[in-house]
Amino acid sequence: MSDFIACFIPVFVAVNVLGILPSFMAMTNDLSVHARKRITAQACATAMVVGLVFVFLGKSIFNFLGITIADFQIAGGVLLFLFALRDLNKGHEGRRVLSDSDEDVGIVPIGMPLIAGPGVLTTVLVLEGKYGFLLTSLNLLINIGIVYLVFLNSQHILKLMGKSGATAFGKVFSIFLAAIGISLIRSGILAFVEKL
Repeated sequence: MSDFIACFIPVFVAVNVLGILPSFMAMTNDLSVHARKRITAQACATAMVVGLVFVFLGKSIFNFLGITIADFQIAGGVLLFLFALRDLNKGHEGRRVLSDSDEDVGIVPIGMPLIAGPGVLTTVLVLEGKYGFLLTSLNLLINIGIVYLVFLNSQHILKLMGKSGATAFGKVFSIFLAAIGISLIRSGILAFVEKL
């Protein structure tokens, strides 16, 4: 039980479901309930598959491709920043970040890198070496399940806020999403510089 808790806590902190919820809401606040559920399922399935692949093959994949965690952080940061910039640059008539016709936004950027970002993937790589595949995978799946439940109930929060409040909230947190992207880019650059 102590190993389970010791493995669960780092994954929970890395996923940071309460921290990523505002970004999810900012991206999906104008979507229908059906579209939000579809994107939530798509995002969590993507995060689960990517996470499990990294538990299995992460170190081998990075070595084979000749990339580092720093490279991964920079790429993920650029994606998040561009997505936030797209929202912030829209005028009054085009505030919606996503539409019901968007097909793959659950994959990128929500599933990856928002849920299964560099921090999560790095964490599961380290934990797999310490606790093994089964325990690490179980904790990853439990945490993604928590994300799924929280995201499914995000619309109730939006209803409490009202449409105007939700729109303002979405714009504010688009700025935070951009800041998260910059933070990932900075972390990747610092990690790269430290190796030189």
